[in-house]
Amino acid sequence: MITRRDVTIALLGVHALAAPLGAQTQAAKPARVAVLGAASPETGGFLVDAFMRRLRELGYVEGKDVGFDIRWARGHLEQLPELVQELLALNPDVIFTTTGNAALAVRQATTKTPIVFGGSDDPVAVGLAQSLARPGGNATGVSNLVTDASPKLLEFLLAAVPRLSRPAVLSDPSDPTTVAALKNLRTAAQSLNVDVIVFDASDPAEIESAFARMTREHAGAVLVSSNTRFFLQRRPIADLALRHRLPSIFAWRQGTESGGLMSYGRDLAEGAQRAANYVDKILKGARPGDLPIEQATRLELVINLKTAKALGLTIPQLLLLRADEVVQ
Repeated sequence: MITRRDVTIALLGVHALAAPLGAQTQAAKPARVAVLGAASPETGGFLVDAFMRRLRELGYVEGKDVGFDIRWARGHLEQLPELVQELLALNPDVIFTTTGNAALAVRQATTKTPIVFGGSDDPVAVGLAQSLARPGGNATGVSNLVTDASPKLLEFLLAAVPRLSRPAVLSDPSDPTTVAALKNLRTAAQSLNVDVIVFDASDPAEIESAFARMTREHAGAVLVSSNTRFFLQRRPIADLALRHRLPSIFAWRQGTESGGLMSYGRDLAEGAQRAANYVDKILKGARPGDLPIEQATRLELVINLKTAKALGLTIPQLLLLRADEVVQ
C-alpha cells in the first residue's frame, strides 16, 4: 500500500533530480590567472594578447572559465617585488610572467604558487629551475636560448660587415644572464679573431654615453644584449646606433622593426602562446616542476634593408637568402 508519505518522498526525489546543478552544489569559480609584465602594455602588451588568444583557442572563456589580474612594472624592475605581493594577495591559481626576471621575482616570493614564464634567457642559470628536463620547483615555461645563440649573433654581424674587427657589446651588468652570454660571446670572438669590447649600461643616460664611448674607441658595430631594459629602449638604441654609424644586431625582431640592422632570435609572441599551454595543463592538475621547460625550436633572422642603405652597407646576397624576413 502506497501512503501519502511515500508519495511525498518520491516527489522530493524527482524535484532533486530535476533541480539545476547550481541549486545542489555551488558553481565552480573561474580560475584566477595572474599576469606580471616587466615592460608596459604599449611595449609588451602583444605578449599578453598572444597568451590570452591561445587560452581562448584552448576553450577558456574570460569571466566564465578564467579571470585575469594584470600588473606591469613599466621597466621599473625594482617594483617587481611589490607587484608580486599584490598579485599573490589575490590568491591566483597560477602566475604567467612575460619575462624571466619577472618570474624570478615571483619565485623569490613564493615556492608554492605555480609560475609559467613566456621567456627566460637562461632559467637554470638564474635559479628558476634545476634543469630544463625536470624543473623541480614551482616554475616552468619557455627558454629563449639567448645564451646559446649569442655567438650566432656575432657571426651574422661579421657576415654583414666583413671587415669588422672591433664589435661592441651593449651589456646590462644587472642582468643575471649576462655573465654566461658574454662568456660564450668571448669564446666565439676568439675563434673568429675579433676583439669584442663590452660597454655596460643600465639606464637611458648610460646607454647614450655608452654609444659615445663606442665611437671614441672605434667600434665598428654593436651587438645588443637581450634583456628587458634594452627591449624597452630598443627604438632609442636603434636610433643611437644609426646616428653613430654602427650596424646593430638584436636578439628579437622588434629591434629590427625599430630601426636596427638585424635581429636573430625566437618569436617572443610564440613563447607566450606556448606558455598558455602550460597554464592549461597546470589548471588541469599538472605540477610545474614535472613539466619540462621548452626551448625555442626556430630562430628568425630579420634584416632591415632601409637601415643598411642609411649606413651605406650592401648586405651580401648569401645573407639575404639566409634571412627569414627582409624589411624593405
